[in-house]
Amino acid sequence: MYKKLPFRTVIKIMNFWPPYLGAGVKVRLIDAQNLKIRVEMPLKIFNKNYIGVHFGGSLYSMVDPFYMLILMNKIGRDFIVWDKSACIKFVRPGKGRVWAEFDIDDQTVLDIQNKTRELKKYEPEFKIEIKDEDNQVVAVVDKKLWVSLKKEKSDDQ
Repeated sequence: MYKKLPFRTVIKIMNFWPPYLGAGVKVRLIDAQNLKIRVEMPLKIFNKNYIGVHFGGSLYSMVDPFYMLILMNKIGRDFIVWDKSACIKFVRPGKGRVWAEFDIDDQTVLDIQNKTRELKKYEPEFKIEIKDEDNQVVAVVDKKLWVSLKKEKSDDQ
C-alpha cells in the first residue's frame, strides 16, 4: 500500500514532471481548501508545432490529469477513480500563453458519490476550455472519468 502524498505536494511536484518541465507548464493550486487548480503554458520551442503554434499534444497533456486528481482527493476512500477517455477539439491556433482552470464543486462530488453507490460504476464527464491571453477559447477537452466503489475485503483475505 502506498502512502498518499498531500495534494499541495503533488501539485508542486507536477511542476518538475519532465513533460511539464520541458513544455513550460506551470501548475498552481489557487484554492487549497476547494482544490481549485490553474495550469498555464507559454509558447516555447519545446511545445511549438511545425507552423509555430501550440502543439496539440502539449495542449492536451497540459490538462490531462487534473479532474481525476481533484476527484480522487474529494470523493473519499470508498471509491476508485480513473481516467476513462478524452476528446480534444481545436478551436483556434494557440499563440502565446494558454491556460485552463479546474474545480469540482461539493454538490457535483456528492452527485457522483450517490450515482456510483446506486449504479456501482459511474462515468462522470467534464469539459475543460483552454484559453489564450485574450480569454479566447483555443481548445475544448471533453474528459470522462470512471468511478466505482472499492470492493470490500472479506475476513479470510
